[in-house]
Amino acid sequence: NRTVHGAAWVSKSGDIMFVREDVGRHNALDKLIGAITQRQVDAGSGFVLMTSRCSFELVQKTVTAGIGALVTVSAPTALAHDLARQSKLYLAGRGAGGVVVFNP
Repeated sequence: NRTVHGAAWVSKSGDIMFVREDVGRHNALDKLIGAITQRQVDAGSGFVLMTSRCSFELVQKTVTAGIGALVTVSAPTALAHDLARQSKLYLAGRGAGGVVVFNP
């Protein structure tokens, strides 16, 4: 019903391994990172997929957790894109022509 945000941990093979939800997109990502850390999953072995826009804070949390890629339903803000590039984080989001991948 569009009242929660979802954050999923996806393996490199494309399997959704963990999903966490919250009314706040930051909280959903925090919960997901907690689940990954608690289960001692290698942060470089997959990526985060989120149902929210790509903000600076989401990029910052993803980078801090040691995750190499963040995929969201919208393009990143300019600040998010700059931080991702500086941090060598791959971003992907929906743009005017479809999915856009922002390489670090």
